[in-house]
Amino acid sequence: MTVTTSIPFIDLQAQRERIDADLRRRLDAVLEHGQFILGPEVADFESRLGRMCDVAHVQACANGTDALVLALRALGVEPGDRVVVPAYTFSATAEAVALCGAIPVFADVDARTFNVTAETVGEAMARPDADGAPPVGVIVVDLFGQAPDYETIEAVAYASSAWVLADAAQSIGGSFDGRPVGSLARVTTASFFPAKPLGCYGDGGAVLTHDPEIAELLASLHFHGKGEHQYDNVRVGYNSRLDSLQAAVLLAKLEVFEDECDRRQTVAARYSAALEDVACVPWLDPQARSVWAQYTLLLEPEARDAVAATLRGRGVPVGIYYPIPVHRQTAYRKYARDLVLPVAEDLSRRALSLPMHAYLDESIQDAVIAELRRAL
Repeated sequence: MTVTTSIPFIDLQAQRERIDADLRRRLDAVLEHGQFILGPEVADFESRLGRMCDVAHVQACANGTDALVLALRALGVEPGDRVVVPAYTFSATAEAVALCGAIPVFADVDARTFNVTAETVGEAMARPDADGAPPVGVIVVDLFGQAPDYETIEAVAYASSAWVLADAAQSIGGSFDGRPVGSLARVTTASFFPAKPLGCYGDGGAVLTHDPEIAELLASLHFHGKGEHQYDNVRVGYNSRLDSLQAAVLLAKLEVFEDECDRRQTVAARYSAALEDVACVPWLDPQARSVWAQYTLLLEPEARDAVAATLRGRGVPVGIYYPIPVHRQTAYRKYARDLVLPVAEDLSRRALSLPMHAYLDESIQDAVIAELRRAL
């Protein structure tokens, strides 16, 4: 049997139909006032995101990678500095470090949560370096929507006078121990790439912080290093602004976002209940609320690729996040040399992500489940 209905991996059109009237009203308002850069929608979105994430300062910017670079610059990262990053994630995290002229130091991850832990961060920080310089900071990625225990990671980092930066590109809307993502670290970055749980219709990003000094630096850095005004340049900065149309899209999506996060919990729970006897289903820390940016199973390495090909052939889209860990990527091998990180390397051979979004109805989900069980 082949699935005859087209199954989207992420259904942005179902969401658009739900928010269409509000979305068009907000977009028309931007077209009417004509402030396409730094219009009122941007400040409104920053304020609403800050309230949702329980954080004092939000600086919207052009994309999630820029958010990381801006955050690193605001934290004082300089060329030659060493920064710990996860080996199992998308390359943008290490990329931002390299773009600042700094050196990514790769950490292994936990086999259950796919995130770095206090132990793996400590191992990476203690790894010998030619010049003996300790890492200045740690970037933690909340992979697939689940935040780790930041307090334990911060304890390890702070013992070495290193800062901790949260890369929440996949986890805005989640929480840990009752605290919302965005408030778990001194500085947090977000991506609003369309496929993210909270995404715009193009690129977008933000940096969130409790620190007013960091916020002041971000306000300058994202706008060409401006001082008192845009023609007063007090530092070398970037042209990285969220435009008004994208902010309008995000404002419309925020109206339904909490409900969408609840729906994702239901989808994930149904998957796990139906598949736990045939695959290693995702493990969720009891203190965490994942926003389920991806629903990622683990299969045996010798079966994963064949199962993926079978499902795609039957009309079920699947994703492999990530087929090559970052320390094994061509662009980053020079930073890793012969480094072996067994968990990250094992996960890259076993992970398989299923369709996941807030509008995945039960009949389609049941078809995905049935085809996966058949393929296995």
